Amino acid sequence: MAGAIKGRGALSQPPGRFDKLTQTLEHDGWYEEEQPDKRETVVLPEPARTVISRNKSPDIFFQASINPYRGCEHGCVYCYARPSHAYVGLSPGLDFETKLFYKADAARVLEVELAAPRYKCVPIMLGANTDPYQPLEKTLKVTRSLLEVLLRCKHPVTITTKGALVARDVDLLAQFARDGLTRVMFSIPTLNNDMKRVLEPRAAAAGARLKAMRVLADAGVLTEHEIEVVLEASREAGATHAGYTVLRLPWEVKDLFREWLADHFPERAAHVMSIVRSMRGERDNDPDFGTRMHATGPVAQLIRQRFQLAARRLGFIADRRNVLPTNLFQPPRRTHPQMTLDLPL
Repeated sequence: MAGAIKGRGALSQPPGRFDKLTQTLEHDGWYEEEQPDKRETVVLPEPARTVISRNKSPDIFFQASINPYRGCEHGCVYCYARPSHAYVGLSPGLDFETKLFYKADAARVLEVELAAPRYKCVPIMLGANTDPYQPLEKTLKVTRSLLEVLLRCKHPVTITTKGALVARDVDLLAQFARDGLTRVMFSIPTLNNDMKRVLEPRAAAAGARLKAMRVLADAGVLTEHEIEVVLEASREAGATHAGYTVLRLPWEVKDLFREWLADHFPERAAHVMSIVRSMRGERDNDPDFGTRMHATGPVAQLIRQRFQLAARRLGFIADRRNVLPTNLFQPPRRTHPQMTLDLPL
């Protein structure tokens, strides 16, 4: 088994499920090259014909989403988006956090989609698959360009992030907030910095996320054993809504997570997996609609009760549905070369 690589979450490079050719390395007893102690990040543009994805899952609270990036440098070992790298012939392991793609023309494509005569306005989620405020965004600004288009159109938008960089865009988000057109959600699994460094190697520290939360709250914009303290810290930072999901381990992620556990927490690995499986019908993962997000069983029920009690005590708003208004939406002016039938009066 490979050892941990500094600044990375995954420990290995398993093949994607669609790979026709796989390789297995065997030690022949002779010379063996040393494994690199770091992996460089490779960033490539990815042309996009469309940017808005539609969601039909009944247990997810949004209908439409945009992912400005494919892959995520935060390196969270448990990320359910890792399998998406298999669709481009890459590994859900280290490839997912070191070989990244960005939609350079995303804003232009979005404007075309919003201008389509049949477009129906529903709130758009940024960050459904990979984080819109991962480190790449600092220089590439794809997420900001999308927000600029949505703001011009008064289009409602929600954001989920682990990145403190979201505070950079408070000038735009505050304008959304004046019309009640945005909701920003921070993912904060732990306040322990040592745990954060191995769980989410390149994500912002919890303290930085809380500071960003306060910046947005002040601007009028505004998520297991740490359930209560995370909720308390978030409430103090100005959060008004809170939600949670239980760890999910899709096919490609389950082995990466087991490998990570064995390397970082060998004495607890078996116990952790027994708890995970107890909430998933004695499986590593439950893909069924209705149960996959919050799990089942006594442990899942206890987590749910603790979360609900803490949320009520702290005064969080319980409704997680997107209730942002859509009646203010103004489609962009169409720039299609075909002439319209509009005649001057």
